Amino acid sequence: MRALVLEKKGELAIRDIQLDDRVGPEDVRIQIHTVGICGSDVHYYTHGRIGSYVVEAPMVLGHEAAGTIIEVGTDVTDLRIGDRVCMEPGVPNLASRASKLGKYNVDPAVRFWATPPIHGVLRPSVVHPAAFTFKLPDNVSFAEGAMVEPFAIGMQAAAQARIRPGDVAAVVGCGPIGIMAALAALAGGCAKVYISDVSAEKLAIAGSYDGIVPVKIRNESLASVVARETDGWGADVVFEASGNPKAFADLFAIVRPAGAVVLIGLPVEQVVFDVTGAIAKEARIETVFRYANVFDRALALIAAGKVDLKPLVTGTYSFEESIIAFERAASGRPTDVKLQILVEG
Repeated sequence: MRALVLEKKGELAIRDIQLDDRVGPEDVRIQIHTVGICGSDVHYYTHGRIGSYVVEAPMVLGHEAAGTIIEVGTDVTDLRIGDRVCMEPGVPNLASRASKLGKYNVDPAVRFWATPPIHGVLRPSVVHPAAFTFKLPDNVSFAEGAMVEPFAIGMQAAAQARIRPGDVAAVVGCGPIGIMAALAALAGGCAKVYISDVSAEKLAIAGSYDGIVPVKIRNESLASVVARETDGWGADVVFEASGNPKAFADLFAIVRPAGAVVLIGLPVEQVVFDVTGAIAKEARIETVFRYANVFDRALALIAAGKVDLKPLVTGTYSFEESIIAFERAASGRPTDVKLQILVEG
């Protein structure tokens, strides 16, 4: 089948590739319609690795996807041919100790699309377990279905934060995941979310949502804005979604005493971490690695109209334009949030 293949660092090709995709009794085959370009896809393209995950052989990219079921396994009862679906891209060993703890996202044996050596979904069809395939309600488009995956990261962050109704949150970083965390925080009960970045364009997109207050840190620090707006108390929850090493130094100046700091962004180098500041406030520190048990909840919020992700899709390309789309994503246009590729359009 034809697929978008990362041949090696910096080299993409649309070509035929032989893949083993037999449908097992508990699997479904999905005809792919829409795939979002994630920052990890771009990072593999530009750097050839993320941490210990190294591209050592050609790999199909893409893991944010939606499509239509075209074949079902013999034991599948809750999904049918013709169902429009989105898919959770990580498949764990459900017998693992991590899975039994309800934390299957940290199962060392998890097989995650477009994470070496597992192929992704920028191809005509894919076979996937029915247990990790979710039917799209009629009012949710394929484009929105392909956005469930990144929004699930925001949902995981909000769940880790243990938000209470009326909380004030602050988000460091106004990229796709930062905006997803802000939207999930609002949906989870936050009264207001401050979000900071250097990009005026991305802040304008985030600020178009009711309840999100953009903070351009070239003008004023997030810590000073939050302090002023909370009478010096601080934010109940702080989400670090930038991965910028410089951002970690001030996290505990933003959070209130006994508040929570949730780490989402992955820094590429060691960071300065204010242990004294954390202890002085007895701040709770949480971390986020992908997500677990939130995919259906993320989809439910979108279907109910509680979260509108449509404004975040800032470019759509045909499958034959996939390489152009990745080049644009790698260029980092300040007006871009999420680019998508129509495999079947």
